[in-house]
Amino acid sequence: MVTAKRTKKSRDSINSRLHRVMKSRKYMLRNDQTQKLTRQCKAKLVILANSGPALRESEMEYYAMLAKTGVHRYCGHDTELGTVCGKYYRVCTVAVTNPGDSDIIRSMPRTDW
Repeated sequence: MVTAKRTKKSRDSINSRLHRVMKSRKYMLRNDQTQKLTRQCKAKLVILANSGPALRESEMEYYAMLAKTGVHRYCGHDTELGTVCGKYYRVCTVAVTNPGDSDIIRSMPRTDW
């Protein structure tokens, strides 16, 4: 019971932070554009939906590791990630280039990236 509340609370905080990033319009949504930004080291954070293809996810994680960019696994499907981004379609990958007034990058747990 406690873990269900905790995951819902953490999802809500990620959703509100991601919504602030979407207002600043410093992001890219599509996979090819996200890969391009990550390879150019312009992405500060990459957000991946849980329901994306495994090969695409591992490829994005590899590019992010090379560019020393943070990767966050969104704990929801691609339709939920699209809704949070304010779109009416599925979104598998989001690259944040400038967080703006959001603290989304500082709030992510830092690992070796």
